Amino acid sequence: MTSTSHLPPKTGARTGYVSRSTAETSIEIAVNLDGTGTYEVETGIGFLDHMVEQFSKHSLIDVKMKVTGDLHVDQHHTTEDSAIALGQALSNALGDKAGIGRYGSAYSPMDETLSRVALDISGRPYVVWSAAFSQEKLGEWDTELIEHWFHSVAQTAGLTLHIELLYGSNNHHICESIYKGFARAMRIAVEQDARKGGAIPSTKGQLGG
Repeated sequence: MTSTSHLPPKTGARTGYVSRSTAETSIEIAVNLDGTGTYEVETGIGFLDHMVEQFSKHSLIDVKMKVTGDLHVDQHHTTEDSAIALGQALSNALGDKAGIGRYGSAYSPMDETLSRVALDISGRPYVVWSAAFSQEKLGEWDTELIEHWFHSVAQTAGLTLHIELLYGSNNHHICESIYKGFARAMRIAVEQDARKGGAIPSTKGQLGG
């Protein structure tokens, strides 16, 4: 976690920038789909920072994220709003989605844990979640918010997202396995395929709707 500066990304690349301010949170997020997995993340929730950093590192999507939220109330608004803004930034960077792989999936092992993530950048948000945690917190982060984070990202990024814990017992490993699987699936889905010649990957000629 480092301080974030110069958030708006360079123009001309597949980049997205969101600045969002409400009575509950103030957020700036910048992403670069064609990055190298560099990150600067500061949400005020240590374990959430760690998971967003894992997402960036393993998706190769550069992420700069600065969030100031009403953590004196609870972690809900910070978790939800940062995920909403991240999804919006990803959607902005994807543009009309021309030439992308669109689909991605990954099995993600971590010690005794194995998860499976499959997604479609369809423009039609939908989440199937089949995972559970046996403890209420990871660090200071409420584990009930993890599923909600994925719902919020999928909603604004336009993802059909299936997440399944196949097996595992360590809660840290379960969460990290899921985030790394999500990252690797996104890496596949956002990459551009030269064979598509810049075409939108849908027989309808557009994604969503």
